Amino acid sequence: QVQLVESGGGLVQPGGSLRLSCAASGSIFSVPVMGWYRQAPGKQRELVATINNDGTTNYADSVKGRFAISRDNAKNTAYLQMSSLKPEDTAVYYCAMAVRTTPWVVPQNYWGQGTQVTVSS
Repeated sequence: QVQLVESGGGLVQPGGSLRLSCAASGSIFSVPVMGWYRQAPGKQRELVATINNDGTTNYADSVKGRFAISRDNAKNTAYLQMSSLKPEDTAVYYCAMAVRTTPWVVPQNYWGQGTQVTVSS
């Protein structure tokens, strides 16, 4: 079994910064993809950013230039550095990872419990 634990959410003023972390634990052989999603009240969950194990990144247009995703493969941890935050960034942020538990299985998707980010003055 694999578990993802997120941390780092909170309340921040517009223009401020926050750093989210997501640590995976359990039976892990490799993590081909790590990502962050968010869901605002009344809206569908949307992709924020992803990072492959070769370092290739992908961002939603709404966060390009403001957010940066990174990963520590030795710790099976993903990070999301958020800067120049706007009220419209307010949402529950979820970590997701495609995890391979052995070399012989296809990766399965796991989700964190979510962490609230509120951008307000």
